[in-house]
Amino acid sequence: MIFGQHHRIVFMGDSITDADRHRVAPYGNGYVNIVRNFMVARYPHYNLTFINKGVGGDTVRQLAMRWESDVIRERPQWISVMIGANDVWRHFTYNAREAVPIQEYQSTLRALLQRARQAIKANFVLMQPYVVIAEPQHPMRQLMALYAGVVEGLAVEFGAALVRTQAAFDEAMKHLPPSFWSPDQIHVGAQGHTLIAQAWLRAVGYEF
Repeated sequence: MIFGQHHRIVFMGDSITDADRHRVAPYGNGYVNIVRNFMVARYPHYNLTFINKGVGGDTVRQLAMRWESDVIRERPQWISVMIGANDVWRHFTYNAREAVPIQEYQSTLRALLQRARQAIKANFVLMQPYVVIAEPQHPMRQLMALYAGVVEGLAVEFGAALVRTQAAFDEAMKHLPPSFWSPDQIHVGAQGHTLIAQAWLRAVGYEF
């Protein structure tokens, strides 16, 4: 297990991380809350602190705008980041002007990680963005794979734990259809959040 005693972990991301955290305070009703419950139950002696800073609708641009207040100011030892769904999804919607080109996505996310590493010596758990589409040739699936590749590259660059979220859904979709996991190809219910949490826990060395 990669965390130490009394470590603080900030979760940054979009609506998947947010998971109604303002209504179901402070962790939301998604994967962050599930991760916290499992970690506290398994490692109560570590006295870990979990902080959910997800905001629905965010792209990496919005993350950059609030990185100082929501991350650096919290001074965590670890930052978990899952961003990219909106950056990609908006290429395929009415507000395509808000989509983030992959070069900007990469350079912005790298700059944020560099800032946290330099300012507070933070470590990272990087979560690949995903789409709940089974067909490999689907245009959004193909584009999301490129953004997920950026995250994998940054995980190597920064020595981060990598959460292979898409791979987790790909395995799950072999047994149950995409509609079981997501009504809109991105957002998930309790079972999908549990799948994400399981992938996260495996990536950080949780002892099941």
